[in-house]
Amino acid sequence: MSILSRRGLLAATAALGLFAAFPAYAADLVIGYQTGADPAKVAQADGAYEKATRSSIDWRKFDSGADVIAAIASGAIQIGYVGSSPLAAAASREVPIETIYVAALLGNAEALVVRNGSGIEKPADFKGKKIAVPFVSTGHYSLLAALKHWGVDPKSVEILNLRPPEIAAAFARGDIDAAYVWDPALGKIKETGKVLTSSAEVATWGAPTFDAWIVRKDYAEKHPEIVAEFVRVTASSYADYAKSGAAWTTGSPEVAAIARLTGAKAEEIPELLKGNAYPLLDEQLSDKLLGGGTARALVATAGFLKEQGRIDAVLNDYSAYVSRVPAEQAAKLD
Repeated sequence: MSILSRRGLLAATAALGLFAAFPAYAADLVIGYQTGADPAKVAQADGAYEKATRSSIDWRKFDSGADVIAAIASGAIQIGYVGSSPLAAAASREVPIETIYVAALLGNAEALVVRNGSGIEKPADFKGKKIAVPFVSTGHYSLLAALKHWGVDPKSVEILNLRPPEIAAAFARGDIDAAYVWDPALGKIKETGKVLTSSAEVATWGAPTFDAWIVRKDYAEKHPEIVAEFVRVTASSYADYAKSGAAWTTGSPEVAAIARLTGAKAEEIPELLKGNAYPLLDEQLSDKLLGGGTARALVATAGFLKEQGRIDAVLNDYSAYVSRVPAEQAAKLD
């Protein structure tokens, strides 16, 4: 996208050894989050991140990863939540960022929904129809992968670039025939539509997607202790869910906190949480994720985006955009 200016890489993140004194960090921190349901929303609502980082945090809500990338590239935010598709696009354009936590392996929480009365019963019916999706999002990547799997020429479909709130409104008006999106918009359009496929199924077709927390490289260099604490709190939230997630029911405080931040209905939250997988800290440090797998996944995602004409070039190596260091330091803080 044109809003992502090409930038040179900054120096690699400095080695971290700054935790002995635990000073009052007191650094300005602006974090961009999105509305998907995940366990860390509980820590966000409870102020756990502020307490751990000893910082005043300005939480800013975004509707798409492309918007998060634009904000982090401009310096408006320091840490942001994005999907693998906008992350791969940003890395390919050498935006100075690092992936510090794979927040979710996407499954049924993102889906392609066709509107009742649209005349779409099977993939072949998409010809000439209007499908909305936020461009350069994980949903966009999954949509194109699904069309490719079905043998549907994307040029035979009118694919519209809409943000999730716009998708929900257009779907309700009947202006679009289908949409690939996440909650809370997903829950709203499912009320008058049916799911044709989801990211869980698309992953089995060879196009897995994930969400991640990223940080500006310069911020990570200046405030490694804050970034490590951010990772520690996120990992702790995921561990809590892994241990007691069965108790996160409609009437629980955890579900109420997530509903408040996402805008999704409380009764939908438990199933939404089950729609993705949330890797714990030991998984983050493994070769499957921050130890190499995430960088390899970005290569594959970038290759697909180039094939679809969404980016101009694919880097030979994406390891500079993934860092295990904050997770390693977070593990030492427990």
